[in-house]
Amino acid sequence: DFLCISLVNGFIQLRYNLGDRTVILQTFQKVHTSGNTWHSLKAGRIGNEGYLDLDGINITQKASPGMNALDTHTDFFVGGVSSLNLVNSMAVENEPTGFTGCIREIVINNRELKLTVSDPKGGANIGDCDGTACGYTVCKNNGTCHLENSGFSCSCPQEWIGSTCEQSIHCSQNRCGSQALCIPQPTSFSYICVCALGWSGKYCDSKIQFFIAKFVGNSYIKYTDPYYGKRDLQSSRISLNFTTNQTEGLIVWMGKGEDEDNDFLALGLANGTLKVVINLGERISVPLIHSKYSICCDERWHFVTVVQNQTCIKVYLDEELILFEDIDPHRKYTALNYGGICYFGGFEIGRKVNIVTTGLFQKEFIGKIKDVVLFQDSKKIQLMKAEGYNVYNGNYGN
Repeated sequence: DFLCISLVNGFIQLRYNLGDRTVILQTFQKVHTSGNTWHSLKAGRIGNEGYLDLDGINITQKASPGMNALDTHTDFFVGGVSSLNLVNSMAVENEPTGFTGCIREIVINNRELKLTVSDPKGGANIGDCDGTACGYTVCKNNGTCHLENSGFSCSCPQEWIGSTCEQSIHCSQNRCGSQALCIPQPTSFSYICVCALGWSGKYCDSKIQFFIAKFVGNSYIKYTDPYYGKRDLQSSRISLNFTTNQTEGLIVWMGKGEDEDNDFLALGLANGTLKVVINLGERISVPLIHSKYSICCDERWHFVTVVQNQTCIKVYLDEELILFEDIDPHRKYTALNYGGICYFGGFEIGRKVNIVTTGLFQKEFIGKIKDVVLFQDSKKIQLMKAEGYNVYNGNYGN
């Protein structure tokens, strides 16, 4: 399998092969090769249907039924390759040559690549395209960069300050406490503090302890499993208690949640019913939905357990087996390589649930979670010892 974007006789060309045939899309207009014109390019596929957009002019191609997952296990190359042997002959028009020009702001699956000296895995014959201290997006939030003898300075829009326009004027005198995030509220000329795990209060200055985690929206806990390296990933298990008055919400996501290569096991609510989704490496997420009765809005605690034994999945709700399915009788992939990462309630601030989960779940969890146990461990995990924001003490009251 491959996906390749190239410049061919002045036109942008997208080629991809998902295992059955090579699909080719090409722009109608040529790229300007003179002057300092920057072009905006968007390309990709949804299933086996490709799209290509150059400077706002979009091309799509309906694909006939066939493969719909891109299965690649090579490094990601930008501008060229370390060896021409790595290039599939069907991925290019003629003999492949390296790109000559400037590339910036590469975003893959909603995550921007850092095109710096130290971040990529490797490279050769690359220089600074801008050639000045201003570079690209040195000044944040639409600030304007000016070259100075000692480097650069930024002229900031009205509501931003700082050497690189990185701070909102509404947060310039904030009183947010330890590790808290200041979120500007321009309409009220004020701000709110989003508290780090273990803190609460208007200014996040009150230390708290809890055994029941209360998620209020825009909340998350990221737990790193210290025993991940010793786990038998062909037989995973997670159990917890939860309560909510919402019909939608991501309760737990076992997996890195970074790109479509990552294995995951996810549990949440969809239309008021329990939904379990698992991906063991096929990049085809298998949703298991229990629709016998609604489990939201009753203000009761529900005990749920998900057991994965190779490709067999069992789901227990309130100690009743509600789902039992073999998602791949051929046993092509059998291990849950989740990277030792478990998210509860949502993802990091700014990462939207519906985007990270590609629509499998629509929003963050609002409610309470307690008694989380991984695998066959004898002890519950200590959510207080994890990383997180906007999570409060759910031990008492509502």
